[in-house]
Amino acid sequence: MENIILSPGKYVQGSGAIRRIASHARGRALVVADELVVGLIREAVQASFDDRTLKVAFEPFGGECCKGEIERLQQRVAQSGCEVIIGAGGGKALDTAKAVAHFTHLPVVMVPTIASSDAPCSALSVIYTDKGVFDEYLLLPKNPDVVLVDTDIISRAPTRLLVAGMGDALATYFEARAAAQGQALNLAGGVPTNTALALAQLCYQTLIRQGPMALAAAEAKVTTPALENIVEANTYLSGVGFESGGLAAAHAIHNGLTLLEECHHLYHGEKVAFGTLVQLVLENAPREEIVEVLSFCNAVGLPVHLWQLGIRELDMAKLRRVAEQACAVGETIHNMPFQVTPDKVLAAILAADRLGRRGVS
Repeated sequence: MENIILSPGKYVQGSGAIRRIASHARGRALVVADELVVGLIREAVQASFDDRTLKVAFEPFGGECCKGEIERLQQRVAQSGCEVIIGAGGGKALDTAKAVAHFTHLPVVMVPTIASSDAPCSALSVIYTDKGVFDEYLLLPKNPDVVLVDTDIISRAPTRLLVAGMGDALATYFEARAAAQGQALNLAGGVPTNTALALAQLCYQTLIRQGPMALAAAEAKVTTPALENIVEANTYLSGVGFESGGLAAAHAIHNGLTLLEECHHLYHGEKVAFGTLVQLVLENAPREEIVEVLSFCNAVGLPVHLWQLGIRELDMAKLRRVAEQACAVGETIHNMPFQVTPDKVLAAILAADRLGRRGVS
């Protein structure tokens, strides 16, 4: 079996990076972004393309990474005659742009305006129904050609989004470690490399050491070294780490939680953070490790129990549905190094909830 590591063709991060986007896109471009994001980036993007006498057009994103939206945008690409697709905004807009680029055989540039997930770097699009329920993973043959992150834009985004990104990144090391112990294949169909596991561990260490300071910078709407480090952890380290290291229980728990209407107001990373705690309980991780994760989540404001997820009553039938969905055939929870059943997952959810309510002790 081959060892495989995946990464974007180029990763660019820094203050004011958006002003140089045309030098990385290199062609007639179609920007897929919602109206709010277009308002944030349009002037800088237009100026950059004008400087290189290249054309750029903007197409509104419908809000959900679903098959209908992907098909609509494919038609728009055919009409526009563009040579490159630029996806801008949050994870769903970026995943949609990646899928459209794949089906239209065009290069794609990712411009995350928030650091809320590791979607920008991955060769993966998470497809939902038009109602926001998880549908499937679309595995793409290559990673984005360019990922461009302007940290000035990130610093002005709502702080909850940065925290959600930390929640998504929090799972990276623990899932990669579990997948490696279970000798599971990564998303490229190969064995994780030592580099991927080292990046996943660095991702976790960066979160623990820099997360609260980065949050303080984001609250002040300024860019600091801590914020730069967390943006890199949320975006690149987590992206390469999860994809090349592998997923396990935390993201499967997230997928189960999407069934609950009570959780629809949550961001991806907020649900993944609780899924990480459930995974640690499921594998009977050392107490010190669980305490460290709980302390971190409490420090930055990530949910650690069901009440914080919006689940006000312990409806066992609903929670069993979550556990069953997490254990569905083909789910990443089966990358754990032991057999996992819905009963075990349900027990871990309830125990994690109690740990979260109790707090660190």
